[in-house]
Amino acid sequence: MFLRKAYRQHPAFRLGLRDMAGVAPGIAAWGLMTGVAMAKSGMGFSECLLMALIVFAGSAQLAAMPLFAAEAPMWVILATSFCVNLRFLVFSAHLRQYMMMLPRAERMLSGFLTADLSYVQFIRRFPQGPESDRDLLMEQQAYLAANGGLNWATWVLSNLFGVLFASWIPQHWGLGFAGMLGLMGVGLSLLSGQQHLGHLIRLIAAIAAGAVAVLAVSLPLKLNIVAAIMAAVALCLLIEPRLSHPSNQHSQLRGH
Repeated sequence: MFLRKAYRQHPAFRLGLRDMAGVAPGIAAWGLMTGVAMAKSGMGFSECLLMALIVFAGSAQLAAMPLFAAEAPMWVILATSFCVNLRFLVFSAHLRQYMMMLPRAERMLSGFLTADLSYVQFIRRFPQGPESDRDLLMEQQAYLAANGGLNWATWVLSNLFGVLFASWIPQHWGLGFAGMLGLMGVGLSLLSGQQHLGHLIRLIAAIAAGAVAVLAVSLPLKLNIVAAIMAAVALCLLIEPRLSHPSNQHSQLRGH
């Protein structure tokens, strides 16, 4: 995907790099914190390296680590990781209209490299699929290749750095706080946007997830995270069809 010469030479490739470069420092701080947390969680060194290289899912890594440390049953770890990553099913369904005409291998690579921020930035830049427009398809895939590729490289490198140099990083650096700030920056960027309806739905999801996570904090094995995600997803699935109904959109336009 991002190795194709036609993509690298397209102007949208540089645009994708530029957009992702603006949020890369926050991703790097989060990845570094996750790598240090893995190295100090009791997992073996080879396991940490392997996870840093092949598991491109920061929230799932952070959710699974305390469960590994607590020797939770494997089904709990798998169920937690599955619930944390449920949002990617929604991403995949939405991106189908952009990629269904591509070869299967390229679709799979695109899906692997598409994370939260790359998805959001891509949809903002290209709100409509290419349909039969080959030029637009090339532009979109060049943008996504650069954007997702830089996101992946930033995460993997910072993750590896955290694993390799965890013993050299002093505790008083407060990486947990730095990583949280980076994650907050990422989360707040997801809440911003020009589309009124999409912004409203993201805001509702964030409020619901935060409230449930706090209310369920006493649950064992960090299951409050799972409960928060399930509540946010369920609420969005419930309200989005109603908010997206043409009559509601028309009334919103009339109100403006």
